[in-house]
Amino acid sequence: MAKAVADARAKADAKVAAQAKVKAAAEAKAKAAAKKRADERAAASRAAARKPVYANNLDGWIREAMSIMKKHNIPGSYEGIHRNIIRESSGNPRAINNWDINAINGIPSKGLLQVIKPTFDAYHVAGTKHDQYDPVANIVAACNYAADRYGSMDNVNSAY
Repeated sequence: MAKAVADARAKADAKVAAQAKVKAAAEAKAKAAAKKRADERAAASRAAARKPVYANNLDGWIREAMSIMKKHNIPGSYEGIHRNIIRESSGNPRAINNWDINAINGIPSKGLLQVIKPTFDAYHVAGTKHDQYDPVANIVAACNYAADRYGSMDNVNSAY
């Protein structure tokens, strides 16, 4: 008889444990659903921080580059960057100079701000593509170089 009572008690304990597990799982699921709803509301909020979206054109490239430059304390104004881009490449991110001394030496200037590969590599900024033809990477690297050499891209008034 004692064995029957012990077996009954064990079954009851197992049933209580199983019910507790089911209850805990239901509570966890409800908590996760509530968190998901709260996250969705926060994401939809106009006050939520959002990653900026930049246009895929000269204006957008300059603005995105300036955002990165600000994070890395690289000086330069929109006007100074724009002026130099127009002079160097007329705004063509695929521009390549195949005629100057750098080209003759096998390292042509490329991109919006006509940067040679060794300069691009030396002044490349983390967080941008490692591609001379990438407009944003080209602008940021060139501005980083100009800041080191001239104080800012704003001080560059001819080929650099």
